[in-house]
Amino acid sequence: MTTVSLTDVASYLPGEPVPAEFYTDYPGAEDKLRGHPMFRVPPARHHVAADETNADMVERAVQPLIERHGRDAIRGVDVLLVHSQLPDLPFVGAGTEVARRLGLNPEWLVDVANAGCASFVYMLKLARQLLSTTDARTALICNAQSAAGQWFTQSEVRRLAQAAIPGDGCGVGFVTTSAGSPVLDVETRHLGEYAGDMTVAVDDGRKYWEPGESQLRIGFTDAGVAKVLARGNRLVPEVVTELCRRLAVPTTDIDVLITNQPNRTFLRNWREALQLPAERHPDTFDRYGNLFGAAIPVTLDRAVRAGRVEDGDLVVLGGFAHAGDFAGAVAVRWQGGPH
Repeated sequence: MTTVSLTDVASYLPGEPVPAEFYTDYPGAEDKLRGHPMFRVPPARHHVAADETNADMVERAVQPLIERHGRDAIRGVDVLLVHSQLPDLPFVGAGTEVARRLGLNPEWLVDVANAGCASFVYMLKLARQLLSTTDARTALICNAQSAAGQWFTQSEVRRLAQAAIPGDGCGVGFVTTSAGSPVLDVETRHLGEYAGDMTVAVDDGRKYWEPGESQLRIGFTDAGVAKVLARGNRLVPEVVTELCRRLAVPTTDIDVLITNQPNRTFLRNWREALQLPAERHPDTFDRYGNLFGAAIPVTLDRAVRAGRVEDGDLVVLGGFAHAGDFAGAVAVRWQGGPH
């Protein structure tokens, strides 16, 4: 198979940090789930501006890649993959607008709707397959998350425990057939038996797109939260362990583990299950909250820029999506970059 590398990553966080008090001091901020480990409030997060779109964030996140690799290299990408956690428009993904903004003319352009919080792993797998089996030689993969400053700040939703956890941001990856930081292997699992467990709720029972006065929220219940917690605790260590088994290395040989960032409980349980110390599992939860699909590339970028990823490190990216309908992990032998 052609060597495919995660050559570089970059990220963008909108606006100034928003403190926890924006939610916790909000009038009527009471919820029976507020004390649950899934909903312990991070100190800060970022919110998109009122007129800021997913394409805006991708355009800003890509600028460091342009500065480091040249505008022609980015404009010449053969593959563009984009995941938007909250699409700006019905029917239309952000991919074609991203291509227009950046002056791209890719042979392959896919808006990836599934894989949620682990979509960076899934898109890296897709990019690796396309670059290995077609004439494509470069890819740009983009994760944009804009729900925190829009959906979760609605007047009624803002009172709920779920609202204080998300943050907005964007992470991008530049993937090439160079010998830079090779992708060693990928493990992904689509778990259809859990697909129906991710729900949204409105008090008047309407479909989310029908007119009404109630505000859309995620349909969390005590029983549902318990299921997600149990699945998440199990799924991420499972896919990472299977990935390491195929690489013939113990999980304790992972130099840097980057996961999605749902809450502190998951972060602690994952690294303990994989027998990794906290210093090998960088996280951004307290600074940025749960960035959903953008969390993995944003956290990797911040770890690289902070000097926490060194040449030769075995870097594993992993996570799960929604109520557990997808889980994946990818291993990269990091060889530095132009950071």
